[in-house]
Amino acid sequence: MSDIRTLRNYINGEFVDAQDGRTLPVVDPTTGEAYASSPLSGAADVDAAMAAAADAFPAWRDSTPSTRQTLLLKIADAVEARADELVEAECRNTGKPRPVTRDEEVVPMVDQIRFFAGAARMLEGRSAGEYAEGLTSIIRREPIGVCAQVAPWNYPMMTAVWKFAPAVAAGNTVVLKPSDTTPASTVLLAEIVGGVVKELGLPAGILNVICGDRETGQLMVEHPVPALAAITGSVRAGIQVAGSAAKDVKRVHLELGGKAPVVVFDDLDSAALERAVDSITVAGFFNAGQDCTAATRVLVHESAHDEFVALLAKAAADTRTGGIDEDGVLFGPLNNVNQLAQVSGFVDRLPAHAKVEAGGHRVGDKGYFYAPTVVSGLRQDDEIVQNEVFGPVITVQSFADEDQAVEWANGVEFALASSVWTKDHARAMRMSKRLDFGCVWINTHMILVAEMPHGGYKKSGYGKDLSAYGFEDYTRIKHVMTSL
Repeated sequence: MSDIRTLRNYINGEFVDAQDGRTLPVVDPTTGEAYASSPLSGAADVDAAMAAAADAFPAWRDSTPSTRQTLLLKIADAVEARADELVEAECRNTGKPRPVTRDEEVVPMVDQIRFFAGAARMLEGRSAGEYAEGLTSIIRREPIGVCAQVAPWNYPMMTAVWKFAPAVAAGNTVVLKPSDTTPASTVLLAEIVGGVVKELGLPAGILNVICGDRETGQLMVEHPVPALAAITGSVRAGIQVAGSAAKDVKRVHLELGGKAPVVVFDDLDSAALERAVDSITVAGFFNAGQDCTAATRVLVHESAHDEFVALLAKAAADTRTGGIDEDGVLFGPLNNVNQLAQVSGFVDRLPAHAKVEAGGHRVGDKGYFYAPTVVSGLRQDDEIVQNEVFGPVITVQSFADEDQAVEWANGVEFALASSVWTKDHARAMRMSKRLDFGCVWINTHMILVAEMPHGGYKKSGYGKDLSAYGFEDYTRIKHVMTSL
């Protein structure tokens, strides 16, 4: 056990163990073996973290936008400087390929922190005006208070940034909990942020990180101190958070599951269809399909169906999964043994009319690797079409016309992201209006930028990450009226 790393909570600027000494094993998904332990935080730990955040809030609330910007810009510089350590922690967390983690996560994270550093100086209300005789009204945008935030295991490091950066930029303080399977990179982020906070002489409790399980998260959400609870996670978790927060009318920010339709029309020539398949392959299998926006539910026009399926099956067969340092690998393992069982179960339970065109099996007997999989012949009411697999599985359905494509695309409980593939501009504009999803990409899929919002409708939740809209979610509005 001597080589097992010990992770600790970060509360009020100090690393501490859980007060009752409980721990959880942290498993490397490439081997299935524990490589670290993390605190299993209980009520006393949550109390301590909330007290630290509450103590820090008045001074941080009253700080100037330039002070908040300075903090975030210095955090971005520190993250950039310690990129190698963050990549190592995240690869151990998740088993993701090292180059992909650096280029597709650390680089955007730095950009996103810098975006919110800029947003910190754009916190404003409407101009003053007279809306009743002899009275002037102004609108103040203010920080909400302490924010309880829960991050998922599919993008633990990046989602931590999506959570704490806008909250801190707006003048809030934070208690953040990573997933129990992926705490390492978030604990390292806490160290990096804490170092900058100390360097600038700011309140130590601006960002606190506590590790734990589902019960720890529930304790955070039900705690009387936070004014807002934010979670990225499953629909089940989101429903529980909303229910818990309702007990004292907390504000809630939910980014939950997805089942993104990828609608491919028959006006693409062979070259355009091949380009679409290449893009959809990456967008479907990236991060082992463990992405709520993943391109895993393809609807293709019946006249292009056979050609598309043949191309996609070949692309899947040519796509590799493997370890963090293997060459030519697009994605690593599924995150945990339960997720491997979930993905395998969907494929094992396929109806007789479905056909596995590629993959459909575990890779190796060590770790949680699953082959890039394509399934055709599916119907709208099939389990694998209606529910989120969250694995490297792309389903294909055939549609007859635009109306049917819209009906089937919208015919699920999720409404986060979608894409349309066509050369017809008018059709693309019609589809972008008719698709009931928080994002519609046209001839691309799964591209995110800091300036644009990320969030959905229906069971995909509410509230936005990224962008000025995500920033505003961490503020409250106050009307001030004065007599002239």
